[in-house]
Amino acid sequence: MWRRRGILAFLALPTAAQAERLRPVSADSPAGAALVTALRAGGHVLFFRHADTRGEPCDRTFRVGDRAGQRNISPEGRAQAVRVGARLAALRIPIEAPVLAGPVYRARDTAEAAFGAARVVVTDSLLADDFAGARLDWVLAEHRRLFSAPVAPGANRVLVGHRTPAIMVAGDAVAGRAFPEGGALVIAPGGAAGFAVLGIIEMAPLAGGGFHGC
Repeated sequence: MWRRRGILAFLALPTAAQAERLRPVSADSPAGAALVTALRAGGHVLFFRHADTRGEPCDRTFRVGDRAGQRNISPEGRAQAVRVGARLAALRIPIEAPVLAGPVYRARDTAEAAFGAARVVVTDSLLADDFAGARLDWVLAEHRRLFSAPVAPGANRVLVGHRTPAIMVAGDAVAGRAFPEGGALVIAPGGAAGFAVLGIIEMAPLAGGGFHGC
């Protein structure tokens, strides 16, 4: 029911929100290097989609706290998350404390593997749409707030969540195959003016990875 509601909400977006679809870029590519340079200066938001889930069963119960009933990150996804954290450190990208993650295990596990559990705060603000129930509008408003709120220079806000709420908030530019598992939206927050997605970066891409069949 909630996924259908999300699709309808997206279709109701104004035409301006249906921008040209972005392409994910590696941190090692020229386009990725430009994003890395911006991130080193701080003042941005990195919204990571959870790591790889290929081969894992689809969500079944849609209950927070029910690991067995959720789609979880794969062994490759856990290793990918570790590499994401190591890559950010190697690129000297400063991170604001704490890192925020959604409570669905694939987001939480990704954040904790990448950054360490002690640096992660779990928040319902980054719930997956199918787990939000009657709170979906609030969850989307929280995504907009976290994407838009100013970040001080010298650090970047890091969020770990899910693809569909990002599409519902940021529009068609991040839909389709634009936003793979383990990838991150690089966002320029604009306060009351909203936010702009500067690009989609992959710190630890997996060959043949990025999307689950669910």
